[in-house]
Amino acid sequence: MHLTHFHPAVSSAFFRHFNKPTEVQIQAWAAIQSGCHTLLAAPTGSGKTLAAFLAAIDTLVRESRYAPLPDETRVLYVSPLKALSNDIHKNLQQPLQSINEALLGSGEAFADITAAVRTGDTSAGERTKMRKTPPHILVTTPESLYILLTSESGRAMLQSVETVILDEIHAVAGNKRGAHLALSLERLEALCAQSPTRIGISATQKPIENMARFMVGRRDTPYTIVDTGHSRHRDLAIEITNSPLDAVMSNEVWGEIYDRLADFTQAHRTTLIFSNTRRMAERVARHLSERIGEEHVTSHHGSLSREHRLQAEQRLKSGQLKALIATASLELGIDIGDVDLVCQLGSPRSISGFLQRVGRSGHAVSATPKGRLFPLTRDDLVESIAILEAIEQGELDRIDIPQHPLDVLSQQIIAEVANREWDEGDLLKQFRHAWPYRDLSDKDWQATLKMVSEGFTTRRGRRGAYIHWDRINGKLRPRRNARLTAILNGGSIPDLFDYDVVLQPQGIKVGTLNEDFSFESLPGDIFQLGNTAYRILKIEPGRMHVEDAHGLPPTIPFWFGESPGRSDELSKAVASLRRDISNELGFGVDHTRNWLIKQRGLSPLAADQITEYLASAHAALGLLPDQENIIFERFFDEAGDMHFVVHSPYGSRLNRAWGLALRKRFCRRFNFELQAAAVEDSIVLSLGATHSFPLEEVADYLQPESVRHLLIQALLDAPMFATHWRWNACTALAIVRNRNGRRVPAPFQRADAEDLVALVFPDQLACFENIAGEREVPEHPLVDQTLEDCLTDLMDIEGLERLLQRLRDGEIKIHCRDLTGPSPLASEIINARPYAFLDDAPAEERRTLAIQNRSFASPEDAGQLAKLDPAAISQVKQEAWPETRDADELHDALVVYGFLTEGEGRRSLLNPAFLDELIQQKRATTIEPADGLPRLWVAAERLHELLALAPEATQHPAITALEADTPDRDTAIRELLRSRLEALGPTTEGALGKPLGLSQQETELGLLALEQEGFVLRGNFTGEHPEEWCERRLLARIHRYTLQTLRKEIKPVSPAAFMRFLFHWHGLNDPGEGNDALLGVLQQLEGCSIAAAAWEKDILPARLRGYQPQQLDQLCSSGQIIWLHPNHSHDRKAAPLATTGIVLLERATQQFWQPGEQIKEPDNLSSPALRLYRQLQQGGADFFFDLVQKTGLLRTQVEEAL
Repeated sequence: MHLTHFHPAVSSAFFRHFNKPTEVQIQAWAAIQSGCHTLLAAPTGSGKTLAAFLAAIDTLVRESRYAPLPDETRVLYVSPLKALSNDIHKNLQQPLQSINEALLGSGEAFADITAAVRTGDTSAGERTKMRKTPPHILVTTPESLYILLTSESGRAMLQSVETVILDEIHAVAGNKRGAHLALSLERLEALCAQSPTRIGISATQKPIENMARFMVGRRDTPYTIVDTGHSRHRDLAIEITNSPLDAVMSNEVWGEIYDRLADFTQAHRTTLIFSNTRRMAERVARHLSERIGEEHVTSHHGSLSREHRLQAEQRLKSGQLKALIATASLELGIDIGDVDLVCQLGSPRSISGFLQRVGRSGHAVSATPKGRLFPLTRDDLVESIAILEAIEQGELDRIDIPQHPLDVLSQQIIAEVANREWDEGDLLKQFRHAWPYRDLSDKDWQATLKMVSEGFTTRRGRRGAYIHWDRINGKLRPRRNARLTAILNGGSIPDLFDYDVVLQPQGIKVGTLNEDFSFESLPGDIFQLGNTAYRILKIEPGRMHVEDAHGLPPTIPFWFGESPGRSDELSKAVASLRRDISNELGFGVDHTRNWLIKQRGLSPLAADQITEYLASAHAALGLLPDQENIIFERFFDEAGDMHFVVHSPYGSRLNRAWGLALRKRFCRRFNFELQAAAVEDSIVLSLGATHSFPLEEVADYLQPESVRHLLIQALLDAPMFATHWRWNACTALAIVRNRNGRRVPAPFQRADAEDLVALVFPDQLACFENIAGEREVPEHPLVDQTLEDCLTDLMDIEGLERLLQRLRDGEIKIHCRDLTGPSPLASEIINARPYAFLDDAPAEERRTLAIQNRSFASPEDAGQLAKLDPAAISQVKQEAWPETRDADELHDALVVYGFLTEGEGRRSLLNPAFLDELIQQKRATTIEPADGLPRLWVAAERLHELLALAPEATQHPAITALEADTPDRDTAIRELLRSRLEALGPTTEGALGKPLGLSQQETELGLLALEQEGFVLRGNFTGEHPEEWCERRLLARIHRYTLQTLRKEIKPVSPAAFMRFLFHWHGLNDPGEGNDALLGVLQQLEGCSIAAAAWEKDILPARLRGYQPQQLDQLCSSGQIIWLHPNHSHDRKAAPLATTGIVLLERATQQFWQPGEQIKEPDNLSSPALRLYRQLQQGGADFFFDLVQKTGLLRTQVEEAL
């Protein structure tokens, strides 16, 4: 066979290793060899990278046939990962060697094509060699490309580039690294005499045209997209534990997951396990190593040293490792050999992310990727099912390319101008060719130039001025410090201030630890990193010195970071699944379970768990929330405080924006700062005593036209603004991370960031007492970019604006639910982790800790959450209503409750003379407000309020009001309604206003004023009226009593009640008689070993009326009943005594009570194994580390003994 248009040696080398080219390779070579910019999109393992390289190598081979290749770089390969660049460099050697062998075999001259890698890990010697003799193929990363374009030697090397290969382009296109790379490509374009051909390599994305435009930029140059699709046969399934999932994983469920992972690992040659956090990767590695051996497991993540990661990759590739636990560090195409199975712990929060990870298995063209998804919570289970369904339907996540980030633009302006003088208009035109900057406005361009030319004047002097801007002639020239600063501080990857972990005495860096974890640690502490335990020797700023702890039990470190939000497409899939299940639940729980098994392909175990969970939620809420039906839920906690939950399955980015905006609106409306949190499917706001409002009213708190402005004011107080401000200032080179070749300490960088924000945006740090109204946000590139990052990256402001508009238009319905406790769907947000918090209250001070989660036995049980117990309402009403036992108590009731109608008073009095006594003392009287209204009893202390409502009221007898000042009518109505509500419990507007002769409007205004204070709540409490009002404390008590009633159904009985049950169960209170009764007693006591004499003296006479020993003799002699001595096998020669325990049982069940064979002590065990055996025999099952301690053996000895 021969590859058309390829040199014979290249074709021969290809077929030496492959049977035939793949579809993407055939189409790619035709497009690339035509000289067209080409984007290759195909599933993992389809040969995209080889397709791009082989065409470029063929060009070099053909050129080498005419003359030796000059020492200049022709092909530039850019990879997002340093490790991936190293892999590509290694994998290039094989085809180059095969081509040379084919050339020599055909009698042609050797093609001396060289390749080299240039990343941050490249040694100084290799860099020097590269400068002297540039390689024909240069492999690098976006950050190293930026440095090469900024240095003189690097520019000299790159000016001859003819082909640029951009690998894994989708991994950077959606973030600032992509914008940074796009500008670097435009700088390369301006540097090269001939425009290089661009070849992009990407997993299939949606829309694929965006990836092509990102690769090519805003040009009229034609491009070709080779997209062979992402559909591929895959072996995907969900792994569910036998123990039910919950909102928080129990140790029992984790143990089952570890056991299942161990089983998978043993059943496959190599297993790659992905976790969403570094802490989880370390924890899983530790538990797996206890099950299958430390030598077979390790972890792989970004906080481990390059050497450790490389060693882990090589060990997995060579088969020394059976399992590797990784984060996103292995998501891209790093060469780790053949992987049989990929396990994902928890939802990866995106469809494409899961496909990318599963694609690491079955990497060969003909192989089948195999993946198993382990949900970790109930909501994770729903999300996992939605992921598999989305994959089956061919859905992909959309990648949104950031629009002209100004911090990146600042850095690239400085770096490019540092090399030569530029015309202002020419540089703007060149940079606008980059796709992310195609719409860069003149205003933003001018503001950015002003910032990088004028800099900032801080307490440490002027800084941040790197170019001279000649506005008269439109010229840009560098300052002296521009090039060095740009090279030392380039890139857009933020600095997290992690501590370097240095192993002593070797002085080797083994990884990094989070700053907070390092700060809280002490010398002597033991922690795990890379599945190895280390003991801390010394901690100094930015560095931690450690030694090998030789396997001592460690703690697992934590790392703080920003949790990735769920993709919009996956959120839609989750909402769609919920909607379908909600519809099916209308036909019954059993129907829904069967439907999930048959129509959705779930296992019976998974179907059981998701059905039980969502059926309970449906029963409590009346429906399941989706993207057309949002549920507002409110309930009381154990302390009597209220919590407001929004069920909105739009993903955490939108929910975070909605939650922050609602929190700010509540603060302005009620003058009270709220604790709040937001996760993928819900938001919670913990309300205070001043918060009372109709639930449906919250839908109108935010408006699409003003929510952006409100959210900006809200996020200025959030930690996200300060963090992103520092990151952006560093990217823009307004703050330097490295000075004079040394890293600037973290406290200095933070101080510089505060100084800068105080200069540019003083209101952000100003004292609240000195701010009149809202903070004034200045127009400045760094301020604008920081706000943009928070609004569009961490949050989804545009999605929130669309949601609010749809709410207004009626396209989304709001359903309000007042419940007696949290619904099942509220469990996750109640137990949210710190990354979900929208305020700065620590985890130990959260108001949600006062919420007691319930376990529901059935959906019907959960359905009781929406109902208040009528008995509880009646009890609270009875407790609230005054019961007067003397005249003073009657007086207290009249003062506290405002007044009593005559009918109410007569019912409350134990003695009618109490009122007469108060009247004689002139402490109370009766009045008639107006004709047709009931006579009222009123105390002198409250008389002035009633007279404010009815000045002409008749008093019997007339007394003097204690308060001389008569309040206005509105105040009097409000205070009297307040007092009446404290006595009545749930009541209606009409019942409150009728005794006072108030109009409906007056009563409503008074109640609204009390609601504004948070004193009263409205709702449908008794079910008798559509709208009722109840004082807050009384309603909380009703909720508490209702829950107590429900809990009594599962509450343990008292010891006395249990004893009464036992007496009844054993028939001691009503003994039977006769042989049938005797047989029933013996069946009940079957298996009990009781002294022989006690059977006939105590046990049987107490249970049988008129028992005679002959009755038992008859049953034994007939063979119906036999007796056994449980311990007879230990000493068969010993005769039974009266105190010997015997068992009476039916002959038919004898086989179930035969003693098992006694296990003999093995005689072929080593000394350590024998010691371990005896410990297990004596102490029973035990944990590994306890066995090490109790036996006194070494860990390795215990492992070998087991």
